[in-house]
Amino acid sequence: MHWKLFADLAEVAGSKEVDVAVAAAEPTVGDALDALFDAHPGLRDRVLDDAGDVAPQINILKNGSNVQMEGDGLAEPVDETDELALFPPVSGG
Repeated sequence: MHWKLFADLAEVAGSKEVDVAVAAAEPTVGDALDALFDAHPGLRDRVLDDAGDVAPQINILKNGSNVQMEGDGLAEPVDETDELALFPPVSGG
């Protein structure tokens, strides 16, 4: 699966784009996220809250749509052609 990472998430992973192998026969966003954490463990603490859930300020997109708001969350099915992205909180002025 191909991930695009933004802001400090890209810094933690050492790259703005990361490819990970997902072994699940019918992969989900959660499977792809677990594979990303396996490849870049430092992202886990930045993306998950203390309960192990995706922190509310983190956005996970599949093909430009927020899976938490417009899909099935981590249960959203994915395949190799989907573009996945992680966005941390964004602020500005």
